[in-house]
Amino acid sequence: MSKELEARALWFAAPRTVELHDEIASPPGPGDVRVRTVASAISGGTEMLVYRGEAPEGMLLDLPTLVGSYGFPIKYGYAAVGYVLDTGSHVQRLSPGDAVFVHHPHQDFFTVPAHTPVRLPEGFDPQLGVYCANLETALNIVHDTPLRLGETVLVFGQGVVGLLVTQLLKLSGAGVVLVVDPLEKRRELALAVGADVAFEPDDDIDAHLWEVTGGRGADVAVEVSGAGPALQTAIDGVAEEGTVVVASWYGSKPVSLSLGGHFHRGRVRLRSSQVGRLAPESGPRWDRDRRMAAVLKLLPRLRLEELVSHRIPFSRAGEAYRLLDECPGESVQIVLTYEEERGGQDV
Repeated sequence: MSKELEARALWFAAPRTVELHDEIASPPGPGDVRVRTVASAISGGTEMLVYRGEAPEGMLLDLPTLVGSYGFPIKYGYAAVGYVLDTGSHVQRLSPGDAVFVHHPHQDFFTVPAHTPVRLPEGFDPQLGVYCANLETALNIVHDTPLRLGETVLVFGQGVVGLLVTQLLKLSGAGVVLVVDPLEKRRELALAVGADVAFEPDDDIDAHLWEVTGGRGADVAVEVSGAGPALQTAIDGVAEEGTVVVASWYGSKPVSLSLGGHFHRGRVRLRSSQVGRLAPESGPRWDRDRRMAAVLKLLPRLRLEELVSHRIPFSRAGEAYRLLDECPGESVQIVLTYEEERGGQDV
């Protein structure tokens, strides 16, 4: 296949404004591959900050597939799965028909360097490969969390990343995983996938922690809710010498903290976790390739299908963003689907 393909890509033209733009998926060069997308996932955290216009305008884009700026317009997204259509003459590691994951914005056809796609495990549902991006983030968070076998963990936020973190913490040997989320549906999902106890933010969390931990507090806490007030509750909820891993990106939203009490006297540690950098102490042993290889092995071990609350055709993407923005209690993972969108184009 050597001809150009008409493509459509999703752009944020302004805050809360979604547009589909016509583009061209060029034939692959010698070191490229062209991909036909079957599904892409909307991130309820970082991507929704971008959608709402809450990302700092001057911040640099951190993926080569992103286009535009956080000041709008911007082509954004990083969780696409599909099949390789054709490859360049120098490509050896991928072949037409391979199911792949790519850190790429929402677009029905695209051409990328051959080192960019990741081949998905054989026999694995390709649509669930959209979790590669968030699972990479979740694995990074757990690597940044100083957990010891049998310890108690407190996790704030049970969106997709939080639900993945909960599962990975159990696999890592957490004795008790306590989770906090305002949405009943997410608390129920958390319990279904491995959490031991689920609270609402308005619950008396200190009293629950006292009962569960014998008055110590949690050994570690993970803040992945994106809600600034949760960070204070996490600080107050860990034991002396405890650690709070801050995985949320608050964007341009200010966060106010009281650091004169337990944080100071309890020698509480705050640690940022961001998927763009790996835990430095693991540097001699881990790099991004090894992390992604671990993600691919973890995919079949986790409960992923039940996290998909909606599958919505790509042409109705605007509805998907409005649903996630305005009715968060009704959705968890929204997946955009493309197979019914082809319109008879010969590929």
